[in-house]
Amino acid sequence: MISGIGIDIVELDRISKVMKRQPRFIDRILTPFEANIFMGLGGTRQIEYLAGRFAAKEAFVKAIGTGISASYSWQDIEVRKEPTGRPILVVAGFSEKVHLSISHSKTYAVAQVLIESL
Repeated sequence: MISGIGIDIVELDRISKVMKRQPRFIDRILTPFEANIFMGLGGTRQIEYLAGRFAAKEAFVKAIGTGISASYSWQDIEVRKEPTGRPILVVAGFSEKVHLSISHSKTYAVAQVLIESL
């Protein structure tokens, strides 16, 4: 049974500008695991990666209905990949099944989360 759905879209240009104005933004949004991958990327791929993770985390908190809050912070939600490359969300203390899709274009990143009750 579906217990929640969330979607978020973000402009890559907006993320790029925030990265330049606020260098700590990266560490605020990305977990240490994600930041390590981010640092290995170059140029626009860094912006796409950060925007995709931002959108995924926003979509998750929309799906559960809390927003980024005391319940779930940016650091409590992590995007990883399965060996096939499929993105997955790892969320501290969350036991329901989470489905994630992330996509990019030249100007946007979008993510959708579907939560399935077990």
